[in-house]
Amino acid sequence: MSSIPPDAASRTRPVGVQIDGVTKRFGDATALHEAWLKIGQGEFMTLLGPSGCGKTTLLNLIAGFLEADGGEIFVSGSLMTETPPYDREIGVVFQNYALFPHMSVAKNVGYGLRMRGVPKREIEQRVAEALALVKLAAFGDRKPRQLSGGQQQRVALARALVIRPKVLLLDEPFSALDKNLRGSMQLELKEIQRKLGVTTIFVTHDQSEALSMSDRIAVMSDGRIRQVGTPDEIYRRPLDPFVAAFVGDVNVLPARLERRLGDMATVVLGEARVQVRAQTLDGLAPGAAVDLFVRPDAMRFAEAEGVLSGTVATHVYQGSHVDVLVDVPAAKGGRVIVRVPGHEAPGRWPAGARVTLDFAAGDAVAFASDAN
Repeated sequence: MSSIPPDAASRTRPVGVQIDGVTKRFGDATALHEAWLKIGQGEFMTLLGPSGCGKTTLLNLIAGFLEADGGEIFVSGSLMTETPPYDREIGVVFQNYALFPHMSVAKNVGYGLRMRGVPKREIEQRVAEALALVKLAAFGDRKPRQLSGGQQQRVALARALVIRPKVLLLDEPFSALDKNLRGSMQLELKEIQRKLGVTTIFVTHDQSEALSMSDRIAVMSDGRIRQVGTPDEIYRRPLDPFVAAFVGDVNVLPARLERRLGDMATVVLGEARVQVRAQTLDGLAPGAAVDLFVRPDAMRFAEAEGVLSGTVATHVYQGSHVDVLVDVPAAKGGRVIVRVPGHEAPGRWPAGARVTLDFAAGDAVAFASDAN
């Protein structure tokens, strides 16, 4: 069984989807290693990870498009492992939308209802409601080719929702959209999801998308679920180096474990001592090499003594903030990022300036170093 601790959020509401030890193999390759996951009814859960990590495989297993080699899948308490896709009451939005080009928008949206034998008048009513929900009420007679990419995505979403699914699955639905449209569609999807209260499982490799949209995130790599938690937990309290490095930018600083005392540990970074949570250092003895992971927004320029010193290399303007890149020999890779709000950083800390850096003890997470 996975060592991932039970998440309090999953116990506060009825379970919408439950994954119990599900595995999937393709020949000799294992695409999914014994996944365990509980998703609350009405929750927005994101499966986040790089390409090939198993997130789409897990989504297809939940949908019934793939057959599990082990474990069980439950939807609203009912066993679904051997239930065919059309009987699972699940709506799916694919990456390429999969619209029928010869059908009108209204016919596309109503397709699932016709296949279920819903009466014609009810189909018309439910299609009209679904199109209004995605702000396409006036587009029912158009063909998909007459729509923009964002409008086609809304049609696909309406088609998935019109069947009134217990679970909505979305496989990287915004990947083909430009940045501005992707942002607006993210907001619209979240508003619709909250309005309907439908249990939603969203697949993406985009960390910012996952952090901004999700109630909870399951971070995956190499066919395994590495951590499940709220966006804040994933970002600020990662449980392993992969999660810390994959979700957002991070600075890595070599250090040494001095001692552990209860839930906290002391690590030595140069001449400084830093307090960190001991949870991520299980099994390490005093003197062991560790890596401190510190987010760029947690780094700050020190007025006097700091824990690091270096030379400002360059600046990267990001609109609402400036990333100051500082050459620090003590850091892994020889450089750290300091994220400074506003736009005054280049004037205050110009390229070539010698600086000292600091961070709050609670903003660092330590893991065993590969040097051990």
